[in-house]
Amino acid sequence: MSSRVTRRHFLMSAATAAAAPALLRSAPASERVRVGVVGLANQGAYNWGELAKHTDAEIVSICDVDERFTAPARKQFPKAKIFSDFRKMIDAKGLDAVLCATPDHCHFHVTHTALMNGLHAYCEKPLTHTVWEARTLAELATKKKLVTQMGTQIHAGDNYRRVVEIIRKGVIGPVKEVHCWVGGAFTGNGKRPAEDPVPKGLDWDLWLAPAAERPYSQQYVPFYWRRFWAFGGGKMADMACHHMDLPFWALDLNHPTKVSTTGSPVTPEHGAAWIVCEFEFPARGDRPPVTLTWYDGDRRPRYFAEKKLPNWGDGTLFVGEKGILLADYGRRLLLPEDKFKDVDGDGSIPKSIGHHKEWVEAIKTGGSTTCNFAYSGALTEAVLLGVVSYRVGKPLEWDAKTLKAKGVPEADVLIKKEYRKGWEV
Repeated sequence: MSSRVTRRHFLMSAATAAAAPALLRSAPASERVRVGVVGLANQGAYNWGELAKHTDAEIVSICDVDERFTAPARKQFPKAKIFSDFRKMIDAKGLDAVLCATPDHCHFHVTHTALMNGLHAYCEKPLTHTVWEARTLAELATKKKLVTQMGTQIHAGDNYRRVVEIIRKGVIGPVKEVHCWVGGAFTGNGKRPAEDPVPKGLDWDLWLAPAAERPYSQQYVPFYWRRFWAFGGGKMADMACHHMDLPFWALDLNHPTKVSTTGSPVTPEHGAAWIVCEFEFPARGDRPPVTLTWYDGDRRPRYFAEKKLPNWGDGTLFVGEKGILLADYGRRLLLPEDKFKDVDGDGSIPKSIGHHKEWVEAIKTGGSTTCNFAYSGALTEAVLLGVVSYRVGKPLEWDAKTLKAKGVPEADVLIKKEYRKGWEV
């Protein structure tokens, strides 16, 4: 169960993570949080590297269905118990928390099993593969009063904090329009790939987990599963939780009332070559309704064609009545520049102690996190609704209470999917 790091600012190889000084922790063993990590390669390696270097976590169990990816973790954590099945890892007891860094289609089952067993949980983005799964995890975490965090690591960056402060202070006035965009796509020819021999050391049946049976292909493992609806959700599911996180946070967004998506021709197997998705959010108190538009592939907001923005890469644009704010992971720019000279955030949002450390410290103290499942679950729901709208080829008038799209019954099987026998919930 593995996934490649897909964000440039957090790229970390397994070799780098393996060199992390696991014993340099400030807390004695009795005060460490005992963590089991599921999914050990690439993004998983980045995560266990961060836990080892920057937190009071003790990684006592490691789990991956592919033996090729356990070697670096074995060297890093020679005393850890090793598993190929996360269910057996959790059944073995001895854990306080579980970190999930598997492909999207397994996020729910790993995290749900952890929560049901009273374990705190950290799960990579998107939180789940379907809307129903995201809602279920959020409600379960609240019911169980467990500490949770979704892996939107950029949320801990200072730049996002300053942007949120600027928007909340009303520097650019009321915001009714937001745009988020990234380049690239996870797409294909629309056909299921040819069967390949299963590599030695990979338990293909366990890799599939709740997904319907299909022959192994080297196009699936270890990374390009993101191209396929069976396992991922294309570029939007991969990256929108990072970029839409900023307007969700700054504008206190929650559930959209309508989602309308256009894109490249839909295929039954592969993600889109490009998507433009418009989300309509209702007013929140004295703040006006907001339209948030997502773009990927080669699409961009009209402001670029109109030469109103500098030629930045991926980013987010807030359009207010008094001006606009352009931001990416590490930069922010208020326009027009002469009007907002020397204007910035006020530092009212404290500096993060670190995304992973925030989770571990909240477990130790009974606190909370900034990307807990109540917050990140709603964010994930919105993102995945965009994928559903694209796949059914229709706008969705969304009833968040019932998880139903009015007049679009064909969306139901994508909002809540069936699991193969033995993996029912």
